[in-house]
Amino acid sequence: MKKILFRKLLYDCFVFFLVALLSTSIIIWIFQAVNFLDIIVEDGRDYMVYINYSLLNLPKIISKILPFAIFFSFYYVIDKYEANNELMIFWNFGVEKIQLVNFLIFFSLLITSLQLLITIYLVPETQNISRSLIRTSNVDFIDSFVKPRKFNDNINGLTIYTKEKLKDGTLKNLYIKKNENNQNFQITIAKRGEFKNLLNSQLLILYDGQTINKVNNNITNFYFTKSDFNLNALNTDIVKDDKIQETKTIKHIECLKKYFNKNLTFNSKQKNYINHNCSKNTLDNLFQELYKRFITPLYIPILILVSSFLTIIPKENKLYKKSRYLIFGTGIFIIILSEVISRFVTDNFINNLNIMFVPISIFLILYILFRMFIKKNIGAKT
Repeated sequence: MKKILFRKLLYDCFVFFLVALLSTSIIIWIFQAVNFLDIIVEDGRDYMVYINYSLLNLPKIISKILPFAIFFSFYYVIDKYEANNELMIFWNFGVEKIQLVNFLIFFSLLITSLQLLITIYLVPETQNISRSLIRTSNVDFIDSFVKPRKFNDNINGLTIYTKEKLKDGTLKNLYIKKNENNQNFQITIAKRGEFKNLLNSQLLILYDGQTINKVNNNITNFYFTKSDFNLNALNTDIVKDDKIQETKTIKHIECLKKYFNKNLTFNSKQKNYINHNCSKNTLDNLFQELYKRFITPLYIPILILVSSFLTIIPKENKLYKKSRYLIFGTGIFIIILSEVISRFVTDNFINNLNIMFVPISIFLILYILFRMFIKKNIGAKT
């Protein structure tokens, strides 16, 4: 009978957890997907790049929502069980409170393992793939981000200015500057222009203008009645190197080996360089990222343990309502603490080691308190 009761409670908690996690994540994802429309509108990327890029950010959202979803789910279900006198069934069939809590803690370890898999592998991998999408994709809708009376410099090394943009896409009084490097550039002025796609090539066809070239301090210019400006292989001016959040965990671990061997570099030109996110001046960020991936998930058992405190004081007790608010506030505080404490992670390994033991210490303290409350039968006192 005990197994049936445990399975029923676990089933209710798990179903509510999945509903809360997925619904909240999808809502947040939709809002983010709207913001990602700049990939098309501003950067001129293809629709499929936008869709894939948006979907690849879903695991990151889920990893952020999961701790709150798991706490709220267990808090809500256990509170509902108490309100409906369903917890009395557990006690009447000989289930001890500590047995119930140990069972929930065991389940929390499974959720923690899932969260570790998401934060250590899935999130960095999907973030890295999304960065690769931007890095390897072409600018397919250049005309979409060319705004009149504005210097449009979304494309790396290219600035386009037009005084007027007609409804049919025709550009009037164009100024185009293309920088080859710090010394060489090309300036084109035209009375009219229009975008065309010919044989899979993107062209800006210019009419009635002139082009000025500066190459090795030599300036030349020529006039034209019609000229084709090739826009293929142009890239928007975005960060294409993977950020530290997008770097695979294995690379961060390799960087740690360098750290322990005292063989880290200051820049990427030295021989023992691993990646641009592995150097002495990026150690703080690296340790903070590893904390988020490996340590933050360890707060999940704490959150479930906190929600289990609802079993101590029955609803008949006059302290029941106050205890509910206190337990919920404690859970929210721990969620905030798990995020805020990452700011105290530095390149000092001893300091980081102490921070690593914070969730373990909190869990042990709460577990001891729980056993003490049960032993003293605090819930029975009114």
